[in-house]
Amino acid sequence: MWPPPPGVGTMGCPAGWLRYRRAMDLKEHIRGIPDFPKPGILFYDISTLLRHADAWAVAMGRMSSCVRAYHPTVLAGVESRGFLLAAPLALQLGCGFVMLRKRGKLPGPTVGLDYALEYGTDRIEIQADALAPGARVVVVDDLLATGGTMAAGIQLIRNVGAEVVAAASLIELSFLGGRERLDVPFEALVRYDE
Repeated sequence: MWPPPPGVGTMGCPAGWLRYRRAMDLKEHIRGIPDFPKPGILFYDISTLLRHADAWAVAMGRMSSCVRAYHPTVLAGVESRGFLLAAPLALQLGCGFVMLRKRGKLPGPTVGLDYALEYGTDRIEIQADALAPGARVVVVDDLLATGGTMAAGIQLIRNVGAEVVAAASLIELSFLGGRERLDVPFEALVRYDE
């Protein structure tokens, strides 16, 4: 939105507006909701960022810069908030987009992978014909916590013959060590260290 908030000092200059966007702290647009979805969990809600046009544009611009360096041909979004990032990012980068979904959510033949959660297991699937062998894929999600789902997505993509060149998320909860479970380069725009 124009004009920027008071104190930015742009005097109506577009270059000043760009400086304002470059300095934007995305954490100011992410809301923490305690005890959701269960007691003791702090949920990092990106809906506040998505509804703020400038913050959303800044986030997509920064993520585009990070991901572009890996020269992907396809972005794989992890259900479900990963779709919100990966689909428009793929459009911006001029590459394809595929969905990694939970069991039974994709039509047609699928390939799946079961993986361990803190308590129990889950399954992630991709359409069997979604990726050509050798495709260069970046896996995208909204948040990296313990890394189990992202690691499963990486393995699933490899299982169908594509190459995972990197993974990326808007938020990283670095204190949970999820990055260490990934064997590809990982990029995050916002880190929470505790």
